[in-house]
Amino acid sequence: MSQLPDKSDFAHVRDWVFDLDNTLYPHHVDLFAQIDRNMTAYVSELLGLSREDARTLQKRYYHDHGTTLQGLMLHHGVEPGDFLDKAHAIDYAVLKPDLALGEAIKALPGRKFIFTNGSVRHAEMAARALGILDHFDDIFDIVAAEYVPKPAGSTYDKFMALHRVDTVHAAMFEDLPRNLVVPKALGMKTVLLLPRDDGHVFTDAWEKYAETDEHVDYTTSDLAGFLERLAER
Repeated sequence: MSQLPDKSDFAHVRDWVFDLDNTLYPHHVDLFAQIDRNMTAYVSELLGLSREDARTLQKRYYHDHGTTLQGLMLHHGVEPGDFLDKAHAIDYAVLKPDLALGEAIKALPGRKFIFTNGSVRHAEMAARALGILDHFDDIFDIVAAEYVPKPAGSTYDKFMALHRVDTVHAAMFEDLPRNLVVPKALGMKTVLLLPRDDGHVFTDAWEKYAETDEHVDYTTSDLAGFLERLAER
């Protein structure tokens, strides 16, 4: 269930950190489904597997290693640049400019970052299509993370050190509950993006939010509305 934010809970925040996929754009846009299909095709061709077996392996690597790419690098020596180029060969036209979101992000006090397990190019293409790219100070991607994805603690450490983020004055927005465990432990305010459709089908059970997820401070299915609330006088 979505929650309206208590503005006083965010009054101290000066660094705003956003995941990209299914966070800066909502789940129902389903842009990531294109990437998902590309990854399955890559694994199928690489290992000579049926699409069904390739997808099973792809999802196992995603669960066990944080990204399919990390699993492929560890177990099959895959060259990451080639994988990222092929995975992100998608049609960004499904994303439409979100003026309300852009204004809400612009109005936030302090710095804004995109922190993604994807590539900088993918983040730039998606954020540009949404009309929000110019509101961010920087993008931290899987290359900057040395291909070790969230939820690895070392990756958050790299991001925080690079940008000198004081975590007790920062907030993190994500669509995967497990990716908020480390930010919460570091003292960040945590917000989980939920699907607008209650009937949304998650690929894996662990992707779903549970009421017992104490590392999630707030949930919302309307990012723009949530941020607008914080900017209200």
